[in-house]
Amino acid sequence: EFGRFLSQSSKFITIPFFARRSAETTNTIITPGTVLWEPSSTAVDTSALQPFSMAPLDDVVMGGASSSTFDNTNGKWAGSVTDANNGGFIGIRSYPNFQWDMSQCQGIEMKFRGGQGRRFKIVVRDSTDFNGICWTTSVDNIGTDPLMSLFFPNNNNNKKTDAITSVKIQFNKQIPTLFAKTVPDETFDKTNVVGVQLAYSKFEYDGGLNPTFEVGDIELEIL
Repeated sequence: EFGRFLSQSSKFITIPFFARRSAETTNTIITPGTVLWEPSSTAVDTSALQPFSMAPLDDVVMGGASSSTFDNTNGKWAGSVTDANNGGFIGIRSYPNFQWDMSQCQGIEMKFRGGQGRRFKIVVRDSTDFNGICWTTSVDNIGTDPLMSLFFPNNNNNKKTDAITSVKIQFNKQIPTLFAKTVPDETFDKTNVVGVQLAYSKFEYDGGLNPTFEVGDIELEIL
């Protein structure tokens, strides 16, 4: 497990020399409607932005035993979650850090396929610190039929593997957290967006639990 911990965490640690060089560059201005990321197998051209990939960052970094994989060519994230060893989450995080000025934007829209009707966390980062503030939004019912969920919320047939969910992350409604604990008196810096992260976790905020969490296999596709 130590080898997996080292392999995962090393992708997201910024060497001080490169951090200083990044601080000297001008952030890329992002305007509303800009496509920030697509699976590499698609035809959308995002070459004007700093290229980045997504990679797993699971609870092995906290001593847990959950694991996941992410395919950047098709956007498919798949994993197995266990709460053994006080764990209980899988995640993916962008690398290397990018430098976006999103001051003209109100948020980010993401589209998913699948998700089995679970609650996920979407994190936006404005700091390159490995354990910096996580600006977090919890999103429900990923991978359900919206109309069926409205009238039959407890029907397992709503959890379609091919259901597409569109989620809008509003910057002014994000929750600043550290290790699933809320942090007061923080201000999100829209001029310095450096990373994004997704997590499927047993833990919500301040000791609360994810009401849709289940151990076992989970799949989600980012469109």
